[in-house]
Parts: sequence; structure tokens; C-alpha cells
Amino acid sequence: RADPVPTAPGPGDVFKEGTQCTFTWDVDTTGTWKEMNVELMTGDNFNMIHLTTVAKLDGTDASKTTYSYDCPQVTPNSAIYFYQFTSPTAANRTWTTRFAIGDASGNVTPPPNATQPGSGDSIPWGVGQLVDPSTAVAAPSYLTGGAAPATSAGGPIIVATSSAPATTAAAGSSAAVVSPATTLPASSPKASGTGSASGAPASGATTGNNTGGAAANTNSAVSALAVDGYLVRAAAAL
Repeated sequence: RADPVPTAPGPGDVFKEGTQCTFTWDVDTTGTWKEMNVELMTGDNFNMIHLTTVAKLDGTDASKTTYSYDCPQVTPNSAIYFYQFTSPTAANRTWTTRFAIGDASGNVTPPPNATQPGSGDSIPWGVGQLVDPSTAVAAPSYLTGGAAPATSAGGPIIVATSSAPATTAAAGSSAAVVSPATTLPASSPKASGTGSASGAPASGATTGNNTGGAAANTNSAVSALAVDGYLVRAAAAL
């Protein structure tokens, strides 16, 4: 398959400010994602907000499928952050589930919002920010327009539906092929404690690659799919 699938952070992972934040992914075996940019994001499922670009990697390199960097200071310290994976040579983008960045002691607070706006889905979220915005690295220049989900221009959308990494498979197994819907990052159900990205797979998701800001897509219809215990958000253009 062409799109790298994020496999961590997973639900309940908490990283401490000043220590190492880590994420992992399944490699692209087609050679498409030679340039893979990873952004730290926040916000709800239809108003994704770029905070900083944390890495520019080779998504086709099977010898490197994990990356660590210094966790930034953020506010609030809560499970309201996630990563977005994109490439200038790929039509799709993928996300991790939401995770927490705690303070230096690992303390976190619950997400300020229990349900998603508009749909009312029980996916906690919030809007975070860097304590020092001057440290932010801009989003990749090829990402233009709003950060709201867009439908795929072609090909299936791969949706993770269990704790296993997403792969192209029949509905009801570890992944389902949904097209032309869009799947968005789910939130961790845990909001306290300390942890690490030590293997709990995340829900990977893909959609058309036209992001880069913090705008909502008001022309989307939303539905919820509950498969294998995961709540999956899907949006299709009207």
C-alpha cells in the first residue's frame, strides 16, 4: 500500500514536556512517500490546527519507522494533540489518535470538550498551543487551504477499525476500506498518568492532501461508525 500508517502514539499515551516524544509508522513500500512531513496538530475533527512541523522523513525507508524529538511545552497539558503525516508526492494524508503531552511531572487535565462540535460524537478534544510560539516550524509549503477534511479524489480511504495497525482489508477485520469518506483522529479515553509510545497501535486514517490551516469544512456530512470498539468518524462531501 502507498500510504504510511501511524501505529503510535496510541490511546492513553502521555509524554512529559522536556523528555522524548515518539511516534511510529508502517513504511510505504511503493516509493511514493520519499518525503514525509509530520506535524503536531490540535483542535476538533473538522478544525485541525497546525502547531509545528516536527520532522521531515523518508517514509519509504524500512530501517527507520520510529522517530523521537524533544516534547515541546504546551498548554493545556491534555490529551488533545495528534500527528498529521503528509507528502508532496501523495494525494492522501494520515493521522494518529489523540495523545497527551503532560507537564514535567506527567500531570494532565481532561480534554475541555467531551463531544465533537456539530455531530455530538463522544470524542474528547480541545485546542492547545505551544507555550513559546516562536519555536514553531511552519507547515510544509505544499499544504494550502483549510485544515478541514476533504474527500479523496481517487482510490480508497484506509480506515483502522481495531487496535491493530491499519491495512487494506475487508470490513470487520483490522481495517476497512471506506470510499470516498474521510476518517479523523479519535481521542484517547485516558487523561492522566504517565506513559510512552511503546507499542499501542493508533488508528491510522487517510484523505485527500489539501490541508495546512485551521478552517472548518462546512460542506461535510458526518456519520459515525463503531467497529471493533473504535469510533470512526466519516465525512462525505455533499
